[in-house]
Amino acid sequence: MEQNYPFKQAFCFSLFCLFFLWPLVFSQLDYRYYDAKCPNLTRLVRYGVWSAIANDTRMAASLLRLHFHDCFVNGCEGSLLLDETSTFKGEKGALPNKDSVRGYEVIDAIKANVEKACPSTVSCTDIVTLAAREAVYLAGGPYWNVALGRRDGRTASDDSGVLDQLPSPFESLENITSKFTSKGLNLKDVVVLSGAHTIGFAQCFTFKPRLYDFGGSGNPDPALDVSLLQNLQGVCPNQADSDTKLVALDPPSSARFDNSYFRNLVNNSGLLQSDQALMGDNTTASLVITYSKWPYQFSMDFGASMAKMANIGVLTGQDGEIRKNCRVVN
Repeated sequence: MEQNYPFKQAFCFSLFCLFFLWPLVFSQLDYRYYDAKCPNLTRLVRYGVWSAIANDTRMAASLLRLHFHDCFVNGCEGSLLLDETSTFKGEKGALPNKDSVRGYEVIDAIKANVEKACPSTVSCTDIVTLAAREAVYLAGGPYWNVALGRRDGRTASDDSGVLDQLPSPFESLENITSKFTSKGLNLKDVVVLSGAHTIGFAQCFTFKPRLYDFGGSGNPDPALDVSLLQNLQGVCPNQADSDTKLVALDPPSSARFDNSYFRNLVNNSGLLQSDQALMGDNTTASLVITYSKWPYQFSMDFGASMAKMANIGVLTGQDGEIRKNCRVVN
């Protein structure tokens, strides 16, 4: 027995390394990744985001959405930031992103300041990840720790890839959940991350079918609160020139990150059909009701789900690069 003891120690240590250390080595992400390389990184990102929100309160939601749209298409690797050229097809022109995703210039400005302080050190993807966290925090939401060390990708998805991977406000809860699970997320993450709609705006075309022709019926969505319906029909008349008008996703507090979005759903006042659909499933409805009553629980869970999302398909080491300009591959 005594002769086998060193072997057992070695074997147990190997198992420990395999099950506990291997994921850390594989991801190569670290909460203190830039502590020595770029100690003022968080401060630089926070100032850049603060300046942008001070100039345009919508920018908090825009930066959060930019991060989401980047991560859900082939992972968090900054492909959404790449400009299209005559020889390169990017993601900015894809239907869900064109004339919709904003904040590129904010990331550019932050990147320029970071490059001055720490040349060729911080990836654009990490800046986007931190900017989303800071945007939520500055809007009154939670603060969560972000593991860093991502690299930027050298390729981008085509239009069909963007459409296939990004959830749409016109999709069923089942389809949206399927897209989340394909990224390693779950049904709870669907509800939690949908709570990001507590800030920001939506264009009329994203919910107009609920106002005039729900499910091809020729009538409004019967689940929509009557007073809200009348208000929305006034803002978004049934004509093409109203498609791009903006409506707050969470009218009571469109610039403040809180849990009122969930209270809206409980009261049948969700703007997007994909949001209100959360009340049509027992599991998701239970979570919605919980978050409508307990804002602290929502804040805690939102930070956890955002941290999970930020680890989708990350590139590390030689698998990617640190772009000098976020819009072009080095």
